[in-house]
Amino acid sequence: MAKTGTTTQGLRTAIERSGYYPALVAEAVEASVGTETPVAYLVNQETTFDANEVRRHVTVLVLTATRFLVSHTDEQGADDTSPSPYATTSTESVKIGRISSVVVNRVVANPESYKPGTLPREVVLTIGWGAVSRLDLEPAACGDPNCEADHGYTGSATADDLSLRVSEAGDGAEAVRETLAFAQALSEATTAAAQR
Repeated sequence: MAKTGTTTQGLRTAIERSGYYPALVAEAVEASVGTETPVAYLVNQETTFDANEVRRHVTVLVLTATRFLVSHTDEQGADDTSPSPYATTSTESVKIGRISSVVVNRVVANPESYKPGTLPREVVLTIGWGAVSRLDLEPAACGDPNCEADHGYTGSATADDLSLRVSEAGDGAEAVRETLAFAQALSEATTAAAQR
């Protein structure tokens, strides 16, 4: 379930509608937002299958005039650290000017007959601000198949702070539409911040 909007009350309503520990999630998000007013937000609840367990989690993205906020809440089963199930909630506040990339990957069925305005069947929103980078390395080689020299390593670094996948089949068309709307609002905010 994804929800977008622009008011503090609308944000709280969207969190409550998700039904995922709404008091816990709302308190964490509202503390992070503080006195600012949301410009846009997205609430995305997701169910995952981990071995023999079904686990839920929710991600709340909030855009204010100056910051991009990320809140993520996961539920955990009882384990060595806790005899009863528990939830963990984290929030991160990022200045708009620090966002280095907003990537929207759209998956469209039957591209040969695509009509502008048709919703993609899936959207992956990836946002990077430099907090997390992935480094993929492999041994470097030269063109000589008989060469045994050490040529060091080659690779690539990828900023991958947040990636959110929403599909029409799993989340509904409205969730896809809302994710695209949030991505557009965030892209516009980062463009405006870069021009200041």
